[in-house]
Amino acid sequence: MITAWVSAAGIMVFFVIAAYLMPSEDTGVIFRPVDQVAMMIIGGFVAGGLLLMARPRVRADASGIEVRNVITTRWFAWDEVLGVSFPDGASSARLELPDDEYHAVLAVQSVDRGLAVRGVRTLRELHRAAVVGS
Repeated sequence: MITAWVSAAGIMVFFVIAAYLMPSEDTGVIFRPVDQVAMMIIGGFVAGGLLLMARPRVRADASGIEVRNVITTRWFAWDEVLGVSFPDGASSARLELPDDEYHAVLAVQSVDRGLAVRGVRTLRELHRAAVVGS
């Protein structure tokens, strides 16, 4: 998450500097102030898109699990979840649901290695405790 914020700030600085350095004299292409503003707006969109990657989160307790991915947030009661898996070759964990459906848990990524393993184990323990307790 810190990396995404630092990268977004770096992108904004880059676009602001690029907008500032746009030539104001006639070089065959005439840049006007509106072009400089547009350049900063484009930088804002790029930085905002990058920050969307820092949005995924998972919160779980004895009653269920809330999964916030890039755009959507969903809550599942543990009795709706058949299991928590991390298939070989997958980039993120997922919740196994009835009818061969699943829901991606983008907050638990394979690139996180040990942290991802601990996250999946914790989710499985919470799921197991909820299923056994009911």
